[in-house]
Amino acid sequence: THPPSVGAPSSSAKANEDTMVWRLLLLLPLSATAYGGKQPGERQREALRKTTVAVDSSGRSSEVASLVVAAGCFWGVELAFARLPGVISTEVGYIGGSTPRPTYSAVSKGKSGHAEAVRIIFDASTIGLTTLFGVFFDVHDPTTLNRQGNDVGTQYRSAIFYSDERQRLAAQTAIEREAERLGTPLATTLERADTFWPAEDYHQAYLEKGGQSAAKGEQTPIRCYG
Repeated sequence: THPPSVGAPSSSAKANEDTMVWRLLLLLPLSATAYGGKQPGERQREALRKTTVAVDSSGRSSEVASLVVAAGCFWGVELAFARLPGVISTEVGYIGGSTPRPTYSAVSKGKSGHAEAVRIIFDASTIGLTTLFGVFFDVHDPTTLNRQGNDVGTQYRSAIFYSDERQRLAAQTAIEREAERLGTPLATTLERADTFWPAEDYHQAYLEKGGQSAAKGEQTPIRCYG
């Protein structure tokens, strides 16, 4: 669930910090219980290192492309991708549902069929789909069906929404490789991208507005509250 306003948690939420489950989605060492036996964030670090080098040394012109993914609460997912060099912009929204112009209220109740998602606009000459899919798998647990932490429902499903056959094939390969890496089937669905409905303004760059850095290459752990 998400609070109804922008910024840091409310005073009542702060009072209950000790009992809240904080999602540490980027670059935060986890215990041995982390899925796949590896610490989520490993591929983010590699992406930050490699794409920073590319940005600094490449004279190639931009090849603008887009990708839409769903990985649970969209706040932390958006910030994780926004920090990647080569990502031009991010936007949170809703996709994959049956009703037009969904609102957060409808989506959060799981009645519209939409997933909380992030649309990523990126420079394909700097950062590729393989890297983006690696980060996608690192920032959430793709083995849990319709659930990320305490967030439960189809709106929190793990999904890749492909825009064309090239993306579909790349996503299918990424899913198969991740399943092999983890040694277990994934709950990640592969869905044709339909209309992406931008979320309400207060959801956009929510964690950045709350004081967390979205600077390229930023390695401070992400705190996703809600």
